[in-house]
Amino acid sequence: MKQRTLVLLKPDAVNRRLMGEIISRFEKKGLKIVAMKMLWMSRERAEKHYEVHKDKPFYESLIDYITSGPIVAMVLEGDRAIEVVRKMMGKTNGIEAEPGTIRGDFAMSIQNNLVHGSDSEESAKREIPIFFDDSEILEYRLVDEVWI
Repeated sequence: MKQRTLVLLKPDAVNRRLMGEIISRFEKKGLKIVAMKMLWMSRERAEKHYEVHKDKPFYESLIDYITSGPIVAMVLEGDRAIEVVRKMMGKTNGIEAEPGTIRGDFAMSIQNNLVHGSDSEESAKREIPIFFDDSEILEYRLVDEVWI
């Protein structure tokens, strides 16, 4: 089942020069990048993105963190893309994440954990438009799609 999911490379991924490594992992797995941009997330956009956490005690620190530096926003497409990305990212807390996952290999924190990925189809449908207009999401075919 072909799906789309939002992936954010958070400020620590950008500042630690891990963007290429992380993007490469998703591409090597067979996911297709159909939209991508680098930006500095505004507080307004961050509040909209993290509105589901508004009443939680970590909300303000989450907003402060995600707006503290540039991020990369991407839409990835592929069979069961949401599930695949979630497995590749690993557990939220980098200390608990399995080696071989992005967080397991590079993160030591629950907050500075390098990446965000939509946790469901509903979340992806809500999150993607926060970062991308329909005109920014490309439809194209990769030459190796039949092999993946």
